[in-house]
Amino acid sequence: FAEHQNHARELLREVDLSRWDAVVIMSGDGLLFEVINGLLERADWETAIRTPLGILPGGSGNGLAASIHHYSGYRLWAAPVGSEELLLSCGFLLCRGLVSPMDLVSVQLTSSPRLFSFLSLAWGFVADVDIESERYRHLGAARFTFGTLVRLASLRVYKGRLAYLPEARTGSRTSRLVPRSATGPPDSLLPPLDQPLSPDWAVVPDEDFVLVLAIYQSHLAEDLMAAPGSKLEDGVIHLLYVRAGISRAALLRLFLLMQKGAHLAANCPHLVYRKVRALRLEPLSPKGVLTVDGELVEYGPLQAQVHRGLASLITG
Repeated sequence: FAEHQNHARELLREVDLSRWDAVVIMSGDGLLFEVINGLLERADWETAIRTPLGILPGGSGNGLAASIHHYSGYRLWAAPVGSEELLLSCGFLLCRGLVSPMDLVSVQLTSSPRLFSFLSLAWGFVADVDIESERYRHLGAARFTFGTLVRLASLRVYKGRLAYLPEARTGSRTSRLVPRSATGPPDSLLPPLDQPLSPDWAVVPDEDFVLVLAIYQSHLAEDLMAAPGSKLEDGVIHLLYVRAGISRAALLRLFLLMQKGAHLAANCPHLVYRKVRALRLEPLSPKGVLTVDGELVEYGPLQAQVHRGLASLITG
């Protein structure tokens, strides 16, 4: 049982993994975030991160569990799944015991240690809802719905710079600049955060955003299929951003369509979707919220890149 924040991270950093065949977490996405980062902070991280991980949804944010359920194909229609059905599905898949590789994304912050993420990176509307809805945690997964309505009533716009390395490009010109990390794989696609990007990168001309969301699984939450085309090991960051100027009604419609993964076909002029391998985000607004896998992180410039198939997940 995790007794305090980062307890699981501390435990997995030191424990003798040879005692276990797998690590199964019954919680929301936050505890798995701790487990993965604990494994990658070990001296034997290359072996440790291959430990099969299992997830049983037990929190208010169950994006990875919903994604595993979706990937399994046992449900053939794209409707949101209920909490009880999701738990039963993940339990069944866990019993089957089949292991699949899973992408992880490394996130470099200005002054904090590098993090590893399995689900998402968010700035703006999505991050605001995630953090500000903590006060409604007693509502379970419904906290996000309520938090969305509250935030829509007072829509914020954030100023910043966004750039990305498109999926088809390799960014090989930056790989020689990055030294090997003591723990975790090297970020071969990223220059130092204070250095300019190479011409391989695409710079977004807009500087006013309602939200920026980088997601690497199909579901952001039980009822939000943010990246319907995502796979567990596709080596892709699915980048979505909404430009300033969108109305409250149009933004609400996007999130309603996202319940069935239909938002990308809505032809919304303010929504942009790109498949990328790396990204850099530089917030210019003095105040804001950044989250990684739903966890609050240091506010400021950051960059991230995908590491294909780095972790192992029990998917059935």
